[in-house]
Amino acid sequence: MTEDRSTPRSYEQPAAYQSLPGGPLDPDRRFYAGVASADRTLTQEFEIPVRSGQAWEVKAGSIVRIHAVEGPQVGDLNLWNLHNPREHFWAARTRQLQRASMTTYDRFWSTLPYLRPMATVIGDSLAEHPDAEVIHDLLGTRCDPYVNRMLSGEDFDQHCHSNLTRAVLDHGLTESDIHDVLNVFQFAGLNEKREYFMDTCPTQPGDFFEFFAEIDLLCALSTCPGGDLSMHMWGPEAASPEEQLEHCHPLGVQVFSVAEDALRGWTPPEPAAYRGRNGRHGLELHSS
Repeated sequence: MTEDRSTPRSYEQPAAYQSLPGGPLDPDRRFYAGVASADRTLTQEFEIPVRSGQAWEVKAGSIVRIHAVEGPQVGDLNLWNLHNPREHFWAARTRQLQRASMTTYDRFWSTLPYLRPMATVIGDSLAEHPDAEVIHDLLGTRCDPYVNRMLSGEDFDQHCHSNLTRAVLDHGLTESDIHDVLNVFQFAGLNEKREYFMDTCPTQPGDFFEFFAEIDLLCALSTCPGGDLSMHMWGPEAASPEEQLEHCHPLGVQVFSVAEDALRGWTPPEPAAYRGRNGRHGLELHSS
């Protein structure tokens, strides 16, 4: 029998990366729900203006809330270990271990050789949205002036890569430390041709995305220059930067400490147990 290759397929195969019940991919939802609902005290609060970025420090055991202030707006988020920036958020591995878009109880995983949860999502006001499966995007990465120059022939210095770079300079980091992001509030996915698309961000004032810091963090967030991404940024139908600016809004950030009772029994996760045998990964050096 000849295989019919003309009919589009859907895939129901189980996830490749799984852990046993109670393992690292099966977080204690009762604990995180308790943290989300526990008494909390505001320790930091600020707004990030349109087309800019800001970096801030967060203690382990704190909650970070990113929220829409005046209207729909996408934010590009980076995370580093506050004490060791070589350990940072690993978007590709998080996409494999969790899903292509993040929501409640998903975890931000760090780079090798550390590979541990840096933070856990504990609140998402868009979790029940009809398009929730393609909101808080991990498929794409930050917009940057290099690809913008390639596609448009113009220089523009307020892309998320640039905003994040400027934001971390005072923390001793450079452009080389900027990494693939979580696109908070971004509506994005793959179309029927398996091409990456972005569409209008559905957030309204008061919508929020919040996470629990598992380790001490340096966070940086950019307010995307495309705003709510309702207009094309590149191609024959691209809007000008001035037209896109009309769809830009600030984002609010709040950091909270949590009542100690809610954290009873919790400790920051340790780096990966595998140590690579002094970096040789099983190789043995032989002397002649």
